[in-house]
Amino acid sequence: MADMDIGVLLPTGTAQWGAADDPRELIAFGRYAECSGFSSLFVNDSLISPRIEALTMLAALAPVTETVMLGTAALMPFLRRPIQAAQSLASIDVLSGGRLTVAVGAGFPGRFGRPLYTLSEVPWERRFARLDETVALWRALWDGADAFHGEILRFDDIPPTTGPSRAGGPPIWLGGATPAALARTGRLYDGWLPYPPDPADYGSGLRTVHEAAADAGRAPEGITPALFVSVRIDDDVESGRRALDDYARATYGMPLEELEQIQAVVTGSAGQVVERLGEYVAAGARHIVARLGALDLHSQREQLARLADLIPAVRGAAVDFPDRLGRTGRPVIGGLLGDVR
Repeated sequence: MADMDIGVLLPTGTAQWGAADDPRELIAFGRYAECSGFSSLFVNDSLISPRIEALTMLAALAPVTETVMLGTAALMPFLRRPIQAAQSLASIDVLSGGRLTVAVGAGFPGRFGRPLYTLSEVPWERRFARLDETVALWRALWDGADAFHGEILRFDDIPPTTGPSRAGGPPIWLGGATPAALARTGRLYDGWLPYPPDPADYGSGLRTVHEAAADAGRAPEGITPALFVSVRIDDDVESGRRALDDYARATYGMPLEELEQIQAVVTGSAGQVVERLGEYVAAGARHIVARLGALDLHSQREQLARLADLIPAVRGAAVDFPDRLGRTGRPVIGGLLGDVR
């Protein structure tokens, strides 16, 4: 069977907690997800709303989980001093036994990005070059470098830093789907984590990533094709959409109809969710990071259990659709849906 990973984003933001929820329950939530068959646990990173800080959450999960990948979706390195961040990431990689993956992003225009640069005392200009140099600095430090000379970041006489569990450090993915981001992913990064609303855009973007990798002399199959997607499963489809609309308004301050224009959102019955996720799998996605559309931990756990039931069908879709590297499969997704409609 083709490799297919399905992970879940932990609800670390207070917008996803009910009034009676204890955020320490997130530890049990993560362990439950691991036991339920999910292959990764991700956390997001922001200052626009209160939440458990991303690296703190992963450090808490590292010693109480055993096999799941621990990841960021996505970490914004400009919020942290780059050398200190390299130490923190290497420490989590060590504490988890080499299970860390770091997806990074540079932020967005508007309230989701530029104000955060101001708070971090980092210039908005050249933010993408700064991101790439920060990642290059991390990799250099993880390889034992004591100096780094980039165009933006320059350090001499760097003291010895914490080494990661794995040679070269944890894989680093890039979030983003602009033409420049696709080219940079192919040249420099170990994975791609976008959230396009249209699966066709995912497929065309992945082809561009592979072309850029080949032009840079890299093996396209070495780049993990991942997908960040909001998911809500309900037998009553309209009720589910109302709940997801509440989630979108609480989390982003916008209605569901607007969120669906800018991010991948999958909602409906179990069969409809598998079918829609299958379209992304057909386009080449091989690591799904699902954000559960619910506003309290009890509802999050319910959605987690419902999505766990669909893991075999979604994984099966990786066999039944062609991948993006030319290998073929059996296009029989309809057969996968019989048990989950």
